[in-house]
Amino acid sequence: MTATVGTHAWTRTETPAAPGAGATLRAEWVKFWTVRSTPWSLAAMLGLGAGLTTLVCALSAEALARGDVGEPVGAFVTWGVVFAQVTAVVLGALVVTSEYGTGMIRATLAATPRRGAVLAAKAAVLASTLFAAGTLTALAGYLGGNWFLDREGIGLALTDDGVLRSILGSGLYMAGLGLFAAGVGLLVRHTAAALAVVLGLVFVVGNLVMVLPGAWGEWATKLMPGNAGSRIATPESFNPLLLDPWVGFAVFVAEVAVVLALAAVVFARRDA
Repeated sequence: MTATVGTHAWTRTETPAAPGAGATLRAEWVKFWTVRSTPWSLAAMLGLGAGLTTLVCALSAEALARGDVGEPVGAFVTWGVVFAQVTAVVLGALVVTSEYGTGMIRATLAATPRRGAVLAAKAAVLASTLFAAGTLTALAGYLGGNWFLDREGIGLALTDDGVLRSILGSGLYMAGLGLFAAGVGLLVRHTAAALAVVLGLVFVVGNLVMVLPGAWGEWATKLMPGNAGSRIATPESFNPLLLDPWVGFAVFVAEVAVVLALAAVVFARRDA
């Protein structure tokens, strides 16, 4: 807009409006699916989760039928999720840290200055993708592994207690784990550091706290993110001392929420 006051002319340039929620979500979706790490991570999740579940059921079916193993059959039908969760952590961390590594985060925030909208869009894209991929992985593993269990007369139907819940729960757990890793990634802004923190908590610290004496060790084991969250992803657990599936998942959701809240505060206040 141009106006004249006396002999002087001045020009006012209107600042374009920030992109809406839909545009921000589409932008994050495009970024998410145009990097090679996304399809490779999801393929690895399917391969590890479904492939290892099928393999371990094939190798263990006869011994399970004879009663030689001493473990519940339900603990095996989503067994591969234990390893597939690594891919959810990797993908969750990369959603954030890859932009800091390349400097693209500055372009993202220049296009969408509202950092809360950016974080919400990233979380929505990541969580929805991991939920779908995790559920599909668990279902494929169940179908493959249960075929061998059925041949020995010990197969589990989808309607059996905890089976359908564990398949959907695998998707929920993968989504939560990815968001947890993304939150840590925002806090540390470095891929290797984020992976070290999250994988260390899930695989190392989550097992080491078992050696703490008495109730301290018991409750620390129950409340560690990987132990609390993963219980929902299996009909029966190898560790009977863990929290009940939905109680454990509620604890896990609270832990993820705390990490994301801290990450959101830091993201809003820190320079890109």
